[in-house]
Amino acid sequence: MSRRNLYGLMAEFDSPEEVLEAATRTREAGYRRVDAFTPIPVEGLADAIGFHWTALPVITFIGGFLGGCLGFFMCWYANVISFPLDIGGKPLNSWPAWIPITFELTILGGAIATVVGMLALNGLPNPYHPVFNVDRFELSTTDKFFLCIKSRDKNFDLGRTKTFLEELKPHGVFEVED
Repeated sequence: MSRRNLYGLMAEFDSPEEVLEAATRTREAGYRRVDAFTPIPVEGLADAIGFHWTALPVITFIGGFLGGCLGFFMCWYANVISFPLDIGGKPLNSWPAWIPITFELTILGGAIATVVGMLALNGLPNPYHPVFNVDRFELSTTDKFFLCIKSRDKNFDLGRTKTFLEELKPHGVFEVED
């Protein structure tokens, strides 16, 4: 079991290849609550730590669909219920004229839902994160690569996990206090 104030264990690596290999071995060892921090994009790292699916496309679709429905409803209500005008024998429910507004509100609804969904799914804004408690973590923006196994992981055991991370030959292994 883990201590209550322990967020996890973090290992520091010197190269993208080392952190990618460590992430792959960590996933193979059965750890699922893993996070990686790198100064540059590392190809294959997202797959190695198990980041495969997100709900963001579904949120975007729902936002776009609701925006389109809102745009169509506003046009319909204005032309059929609120202020019906008979212009040249045209029917009140003349939907082809509403396509631009419906389209624009579909795009607007999808965009707003995407931004709000992305912020919510990423837990942002988040001015504080426990990994900032590790002194060497500031190097993650310049030239070091970090792999963190969270204490919430079902396979997390402080002693065994620390030994496992040390077997990956990192520059150092640090406890991350919550």
